[in-house]
Amino acid sequence: MKLGLMFANTLALTRDQVFTQVGAAEAAGYESLWTVEHVVVPKGYESAYPYSRSGRMAGDVEDFAIPDPLVWLAFAAAASSTIRLATGVMILPQRNPVVLAKEVATLDVLSGGRMLLGVGAGWLEEEFRAIGVPFADRGSRVDEYIGAMRALWSQEVASFDGEFVSFKDVYMRPQPVDGTVPIVIGGHTRRAARRAGELGDGFYPASAAVTELAELVALAREAADRSGRDPNALEITMAARPDRESVERMAAAGVDRVVVSAAVGEETLAALAADVIG
Repeated sequence: MKLGLMFANTLALTRDQVFTQVGAAEAAGYESLWTVEHVVVPKGYESAYPYSRSGRMAGDVEDFAIPDPLVWLAFAAAASSTIRLATGVMILPQRNPVVLAKEVATLDVLSGGRMLLGVGAGWLEEEFRAIGVPFADRGSRVDEYIGAMRALWSQEVASFDGEFVSFKDVYMRPQPVDGTVPIVIGGHTRRAARRAGELGDGFYPASAAVTELAELVALAREAADRSGRDPNALEITMAARPDRESVERMAAAGVDRVVVSAAVGEETLAALAADVIG
């Protein structure tokens, strides 16, 4: 079972804090660090946060620090040597996919091939308005942007022709260490599950209930099979409480990686790693 830490970039806000947190996680045996993203949080937003019953983020607090995930991960890369660097998740339709492909490939090369790109469609409509990106077509943009980035990462001279992004015969250097960066699809909806199977290397259903997990994973694997992809190659990541029982429950449900909140503290995290990893 792989263990990862989520919300990493919301807790370590200075250089020294990043180095301390990352060093402790790597020393304890954690496999990956997962960062979250919001460019801005509009005051008094009315969009419903899908991962809590209240429909609000972080205990209904709107003003809190969320460092840019890629910049934060660059610091984490410098502070570590083996732990994987993940976005969990990046709001893909808010980004220019050509620029993002370059940024992610650069970080992958500098870290020795440790990047995992977790992406989602987003839910905070007011944030989309502030950035100037249409909210209604965000799902279509996710699908297309993934194709555009993979073309830039894998083709010697890349071309792509889509509704939202097009380019012809361009060089993008550097390219990722392994010729691509694994893309993990975040979300707990049936559409997210199908997208994971059709386009993703992994699926991160976030806060889906354990009772819903089997159905979503089955849906993702069925979508992979219909798309001519290997359904068993789809890696499943899931959040859990930081205790052995919760981790074992996820493992029994077919989860490949469990991520726990970095907020529980270094001692709890070290104890969990020792108990689960040994």
